[in-house]
Amino acid sequence: MRRVIFHIDVNSAFLSWAAVKLLEEGDEDIRLVPSVVSGDPSDRRSIVTAASIPAKKMGIKTAQPVTMALRTCPNLRIVRGDWAWYRQCSDSFMDICRSYSPVLEKFSIDECFIDMSLRLYGKDPVAVAVELKDRIHAELGFTVNVGVGSNKLLAKMASDFEKPDKVHTLWTEEVTAKMWPLDVGDLLWVGKKTALRLNSYGIRTIGQLASTRPELLTGIVGKKFAIQMHDNANGRDDSPVETDVQQAKSISAERTFEKDIVNPAELDKALFHVACIVAHRLRRSGFQASCVSMFIKHKDFSVAQKQCRTSRPTDITAEILNIVRSLLSQVWDGSSPIRQVGIGLSGFTQEDIVQMTLFEDPKMEYYRKWDLEYDEKMSASEDARLLAYERAVPKDEAPGR
Repeated sequence: MRRVIFHIDVNSAFLSWAAVKLLEEGDEDIRLVPSVVSGDPSDRRSIVTAASIPAKKMGIKTAQPVTMALRTCPNLRIVRGDWAWYRQCSDSFMDICRSYSPVLEKFSIDECFIDMSLRLYGKDPVAVAVELKDRIHAELGFTVNVGVGSNKLLAKMASDFEKPDKVHTLWTEEVTAKMWPLDVGDLLWVGKKTALRLNSYGIRTIGQLASTRPELLTGIVGKKFAIQMHDNANGRDDSPVETDVQQAKSISAERTFEKDIVNPAELDKALFHVACIVAHRLRRSGFQASCVSMFIKHKDFSVAQKQCRTSRPTDITAEILNIVRSLLSQVWDGSSPIRQVGIGLSGFTQEDIVQMTLFEDPKMEYYRKWDLEYDEKMSASEDARLLAYERAVPKDEAPGR
């Protein structure tokens, strides 16, 4: 039986979802005019998290400061992001996709994979994909791209072809013609820095990457990533579509330092960045955690770790960070060199009622707002799913400081 995977991706999700709500309120369709979505239009530090096609044609880009976008287009329509509405739109979108196949993996708030291998019953996969695309548009008011492929990698690559409101295929037998001519940076998981390194070795297209021996790639990106890149460039991906039942029971992240840290302030900054990463992953998964753990690895590679249960489930970065700070005081003497730190979250729940109590404390409302803006920035960044540590958060914006 031929494996058939769909990847469904909402076109300009935040802006499209904002447009749907505004149209329901009798406003204009912001998708047809120069417009952007921003965390807080009144804040000079706000960035563009989504832009309409007319805005993009004027040179406005995501992750660009709003002030710069306004200089480009003084009449730019700026709409404030609404995370609660985004979740509602996302849930409705996922429900329609799930009606086509219960084997659904939520890849982010605005995209998912579904395994259609046992659901087509002799139907044309492209015809079914068009039906799904058109149904989402008719019922929810926004458009999607659907990639149809032999595995998750190829389906994801296909959905990134021409947009918006399109269906594309990328079967194994189409890899040579459709994928190999693309720039190497277009391959999933190959970011800008990796692409530049590959370019410096004369590897500029996915086809050239596919024909490069893994041993040579190992010297450029390391053995594990070299094997993955070579497989992906050749269209190989055996990973399953993981349903909600198979979601991880814990979320963790760690950071290893180039030089051992002894300065408490530097260590606290590192813990802050790791806390941002795990909290973002937690919110993106739709969970709250009731258990927080942390570890430090010393210069001699010995490990000290501690965990505790929270007073109530949370997904707030500041709460997680403050718990970690308390745990750190129990495992570190304040002067021993530290090589690595890590934070883990577990004990997940999806009880939305937990969030309602947070707004009783004005401080919690600020922390929640900070988290929403951080999530928007991460979603707008090029490699949000890699959750890289390169993006430093200004000190005066950090929660819990």
